[in-house]
Amino acid sequence: MDIDEASPSPARAEFVQSLERGLAVIRAFGAERPRMTLSDVARETGLSRAAARRFLHTLVEIGYVGTDGREFFLRPRLLELGFSYLSALSLPEIVQPHLQRLSEQTGESSSAAVLDGDSIVYVARVAVRRIMSAAIGVGTRLPAYATSMGRVLLAALPGEQRGAALAEAPLRALTPGTITDAGALSAELDRVAAQGWALVDQELEEGLRSVAAPVRDASGQVVAAINVAAPARRDRSGTDFVAPLLAAAAAVEEDLRRTGTRVR
Repeated sequence: MDIDEASPSPARAEFVQSLERGLAVIRAFGAERPRMTLSDVARETGLSRAAARRFLHTLVEIGYVGTDGREFFLRPRLLELGFSYLSALSLPEIVQPHLQRLSEQTGESSSAAVLDGDSIVYVARVAVRRIMSAAIGVGTRLPAYATSMGRVLLAALPGEQRGAALAEAPLRALTPGTITDAGALSAELDRVAAQGWALVDQELEEGLRSVAAPVRDASGQVVAAINVAAPARRDRSGTDFVAPLLAAAAAVEEDLRRTGTRVR
């Protein structure tokens, strides 16, 4: 029997392992690995070369992956998957003009993100300059524990859900200032929940400071976060952005209530 068709346990009777592995192949590509050989993909995913070959050539056949005969790379058609999510999510359309105004007010980049496990995923962005070494855009994933948007989203979770999300995340030091102690991070999330916004100063990347606020949907649930991110400067504190940020979050929430929009 092919390993991809092995019988699952009763608790996972409807789980399709081959689909999981195919998606793992797609996720193996990224900014640091835009092109990979078959051996690279097998190593990054933990698949055998034979299994990696089958998945890659299937993805090539349906147009999600391209190849030059030696290396493989993602093709634009893969964006259809993300656009399907975003088109059903309506939040990006609502939040985009508010981010635009927020960037005009502050002169800095602004973004919106949702929580996905232990990561945040960008769903909208207005960039006035490149502020990180890695390019940031819609669909970018970053560790929630070290980002301002991630912290307001984690802070809004019920205790058990927050604990589960933090348990998934290895608290690695991304800079010398990153909080890596679970107790200290939990205390910081409690503080964020109490004050209603989060400031992260050079914990994700040195020289980068960001402040974020939660966004609640029509049901009152925190479903997203917006932020302002800027180069860290001695003559300007991240708290300078709190007032316009909170006003923008309130405006987004008003639009969500007015339209009755619920964000999954």
